[in-house]
Amino acid sequence: MTQANPVTAALRNTWRGLTSMRTALMLLFLLAVAALPGALLPQHSLNPQRVRTYFEQHPTLAPVLDRLGFFDVFASPWFAAIYLLLFVSLVGCVVPRSIDYARQLRKPPVITPRNLARLPHHAHGETAVSAGEVIAATQRRLRGWRVAVRDEPGGVRTISAERGYLREAGNLVFHLALLGLLVAFAIGKLVGYQGQVIVLANGSQFCNSGPLAYDSFSPGRSVDGTALTPFCLQVNDFNATYLPTGEAEDFRAALLYQGPGDLTAGTWHPYQLRVNDPLRMGGTRVYLIGHGYAPQFTVTFPDGQQRSAAVQWAPVELGTMLSEGTTKFDPPGVTDDAVRRTRQLAITGLFAPTAAFRGSLLSSGFPALLDPAVAIDVLKGDLGNNSGRGQSIFSIDQSMVDSGRLKQVARSNLRPGEQLTLPDGTIVHFDGVTRFVSLQVSYDPAQPWVLAFAVLVLGGLGLSLAVKRRRFWARAAPGGPVGTVVELGGLARTEAAGYGEEFDRIVADLLPPGTARSPVPAGASETSREGR
Repeated sequence: MTQANPVTAALRNTWRGLTSMRTALMLLFLLAVAALPGALLPQHSLNPQRVRTYFEQHPTLAPVLDRLGFFDVFASPWFAAIYLLLFVSLVGCVVPRSIDYARQLRKPPVITPRNLARLPHHAHGETAVSAGEVIAATQRRLRGWRVAVRDEPGGVRTISAERGYLREAGNLVFHLALLGLLVAFAIGKLVGYQGQVIVLANGSQFCNSGPLAYDSFSPGRSVDGTALTPFCLQVNDFNATYLPTGEAEDFRAALLYQGPGDLTAGTWHPYQLRVNDPLRMGGTRVYLIGHGYAPQFTVTFPDGQQRSAAVQWAPVELGTMLSEGTTKFDPPGVTDDAVRRTRQLAITGLFAPTAAFRGSLLSSGFPALLDPAVAIDVLKGDLGNNSGRGQSIFSIDQSMVDSGRLKQVARSNLRPGEQLTLPDGTIVHFDGVTRFVSLQVSYDPAQPWVLAFAVLVLGGLGLSLAVKRRRFWARAAPGGPVGTVVELGGLARTEAAGYGEEFDRIVADLLPPGTARSPVPAGASETSREGR
């Protein structure tokens, strides 16, 4: 006998292990565990601001988690490896089972065992009718079962019946739908995209013109940003309602939108955008994922020129909406770059929608806009805008402060309408507050398929759990004292199928009254193999 090649044997055993149902279930469980960090930790693709906040709150742990991909779980290599292994395992496991199931459907039920008394469910009796009439009555009683009638020597007739094939069908539908779900997710990641943008709720507009229109943009592998679905949004207002405890009750943004077919005609449609109730335009969905406040300041420079700006400040306490941020100004009319970098202004500090002072320290007592106030530091000098480094709109470049090129010139607490005068005569006026909304735009053409396959997963699982497989046999032999000897046997093909009561009802319908059901043989079980 030729000895198998060790490499071939190892590959064959590896494939068998990978495509086993046990491995598929382990990988499915592992995928669920691997997805937990994506639910428990903020993700770059969903909320970059919360990721930055997490880094500030956990400066030691956050870099380690970031290197491991925990802030971008679903795009990490280790998650993709589990995903692909599960896909291969399911394909290798389900395809052969589907072929085998198709073959079983074309085969008649198995022949009647020789010794029906060895089955877990067994009964016998005698009747005056002929063997043919017994089998005909059995066929009528087993309507809906898969039935095969056979003749044996000596005028003996048998019937084999089986029911519950939908159990295996449900099991296969579950696994095939799970495969479809994985494929649909992969297609969505390939051709879809997702972006976040902050829009002031004062009539400001956003148009889906390209990646540069977003604050953050996560394209699919095949998306280059040149063929995005065209649409425009205008955010006119935002309303938030809170319980007396400060807990959020409802968020609602009043929008006007133009879909792909409205841009040429200039038609706008109203829409009330709420949390978990996205605006849908074909395969594109717009979600309301956050909100906040944008303090508005007007700076009057010594030469009388004015500049106004309303820039979003990031919430640092979600329960009270205490926010922090920075509003930056360039001096007007200054063309010399060296001079301009000595006169730039930054207004940085805290904003409270409902001011609560502890001495001169500002905090917020409630998230609604009841008594707004700001605690600001005004810095003057070089903001570092031309340093070549990326800079957050929510903070200043600390290296400019450390080098002495950006210095604090004033500090004050202000309410709307109040102002602060700097040593050089510059006036900083706190005009008021504008709300902003954080929107997420998602395009995923595979979403209907994801829904369809998810429904099939649940339907297949329910079918495989609800349907019980069982077999039934009957043998009618002429020659008994009364006329015909009838033997009946049953076998449950599913654990805890509860087949005994059903078998008893069939026996009662087929055998004369008073026929005793034989006891279950010692050592037999519901899933014992039938005797041959």
